[in-house]
Amino acid sequence: MKTSRRNFLKTSGLAIAGTTLLPQLACSGGSGKTITALQLYSVRDEMGSDPTGTLTQLAEMGYTHVEHANYINHKFYGWTAQEFKKVLDNLGLKMPSGHTVLGKNHWNEQQQDFTDEWKKLVDDAAYMGQEYVVSPWLDDSLRGTYDDLMKFMEVFNKCGELCKKSGMRFGYHNHDFEFSETLNGEKIFDLMMKNTDADKVVMQLDMGNMYIAGALAKDVLGDYPGRYDNIHVKDMVPTSDGEGFESTVLGKGLVGAKEVTDMAKKMGTKLFVIEQEAYQGKAPIDCMRENLAVMKKWGY
Repeated sequence: MKTSRRNFLKTSGLAIAGTTLLPQLACSGGSGKTITALQLYSVRDEMGSDPTGTLTQLAEMGYTHVEHANYINHKFYGWTAQEFKKVLDNLGLKMPSGHTVLGKNHWNEQQQDFTDEWKKLVDDAAYMGQEYVVSPWLDDSLRGTYDDLMKFMEVFNKCGELCKKSGMRFGYHNHDFEFSETLNGEKIFDLMMKNTDADKVVMQLDMGNMYIAGALAKDVLGDYPGRYDNIHVKDMVPTSDGEGFESTVLGKGLVGAKEVTDMAKKMGTKLFVIEQEAYQGKAPIDCMRENLAVMKKWGY
């Protein structure tokens, strides 16, 4: 896949902006109510040009929860936390999770503490009612060697401690390299899972991204049970040039998204976040309507 989201994360302001779960999302063995949310990166252009109108359309079509992917200069899509919360409240929308890249620039090595910039993000996330602060990228410089990765995994654990103080959990969202790259003979994904504490760091498994590397979510889910409170539901199809994969409407691709989603639910996942980054000629907002209908048909 030509990973537009990867380029977005590496070049946008996201990279510089940045446990006890609340009961409704606690990972507890597969029973109870699930929540379906939409990752707003799925409608990124629309959120850039008309965020109020886009959120209104999403609420009108039946979405009740969203996950942000835009926190820049202490603002969500141009709004302060106070302003954005008012917008979401007025539309009946909640935001249990959000994406902001945790980078080297957010950790003060000398002081062994997070920067004020990152602490502000965590405070704003708590104000918004988030239950997860999710970092959706790991820079090359943080995984160049085994020691580099181990050092930053300790920062992940410390971020879990920081988020826990506000009643949240810290999470990481995978792409494909975690399953295709190795250090000291082990996949980066396995190293991350083995060297972060389960009570501090949750893995937001993206079933579509990992497919690019030839990894199947149904196989990985059983390897680290209890680590997937919050997953991304994504389906994939070959790109038109046949050189990779791109996301598509749920149920129309190769991932086996329903099987994986059902398996995750049985294993305790409570928050299911829809994400679609490519649209095969359709309008993104129309795809989001289709995706929600599919999830409802599946019982979510």
